[in-house]
Amino acid sequence: MAFSESLSNRIREALADHPNVTEKRMFGGICYMVDDKMCVGVADDQMMCRIGEDAYESALERPGCHEMVFTGRPMKGYVFIDETGMKTESDFRYWINLCLDFNPKAKASKKKSK
Repeated sequence: MAFSESLSNRIREALADHPNVTEKRMFGGICYMVDDKMCVGVADDQMMCRIGEDAYESALERPGCHEMVFTGRPMKGYVFIDETGMKTESDFRYWINLCLDFNPKAKASKKKSK
């Protein structure tokens, strides 16, 4: 499955000054890991944001934001943002900052044993 390279580049640039950012292909798209934790990514032409459960309900009220449904169930704490939710640089930065604000509170996934 293809994903928006232009959106991915936009996110990459927004995270350029942040230490410890890595890119990982997943969900048929790309995910940006901050401090070894899933933070923000791209699936198709949407931005996937890990914002935490505390910000979840209010985020869904914003334009262009909808729940992330994976394997048939909504994933609380994760949302998708379509292009209407990030048209302006201010809107785009809102989502990036929300992800970065939640990141220190997020739990890292368990490392797979080799």
